[in-house]
Amino acid sequence: MADTSTHLYAIALGSNRALSAGRGPSRLLQEALALIATQCSIIATAPTIITAPVGPSSRRFANSAAMVESSMAPPAMLAFLQSVEKRLGRRRYRRWGARSMDIDIILWSGGLWASRTLTIPHPAFAGRDFVLTPLSAVAPDWRPPRFVSRILHLNARLNKTKRATRG
Repeated sequence: MADTSTHLYAIALGSNRALSAGRGPSRLLQEALALIATQCSIIATAPTIITAPVGPSSRRFANSAAMVESSMAPPAMLAFLQSVEKRLGRRRYRRWGARSMDIDIILWSGGLWASRTLTIPHPAFAGRDFVLTPLSAVAPDWRPPRFVSRILHLNARLNKTKRATRG
C-alpha cells in the first residue's frame, strides 16, 4: 500500500541573477513559489529580504522561505525542487556563485533525514541569517531535531552574535 501521509517542509529560496530585465531575483522567487504550488500546498510564505552574498559572488540576493505541504518523501521533494530550479535557469557551475534560483529543504516534519544527496535539517541553516530571518516568519515555533531552541530563538541568537562581533 502506498504512503499517502502528508509532510510539512520548510524551504529556503534565493536568487541573485536575473534571467531578463523583467525577471529579476525577487520576481524569480514569486515564479518559483507558483511552480511549487503546482505540486504542493503552500501554507505560508515569508516576505522577500535582500541580503549580501556568501562566497565569491558579488551580487546581492533576494531571499525568502515557505512552508509547504506535500505527500512527497524527501528524495522526491528534492528532485521536484531541483526541477523548479532548472526551469528557472539554474545552472550548477560554481559553488556559491551567482544563480537564478536556489531552493533548499531546511526542515521537514519527519525529523532527521540523511542520504548521500540530502541531509535534513540542512547542515548550515542555523548559521545563516538569510535563511533564519525568512524562516522565522513562516515557522517561528518549529524546533529542529537536535536543537534545544525554536527557529525564532535561533534567529535572535544569531543576530545578537552578529551585533556583538560588529560592535
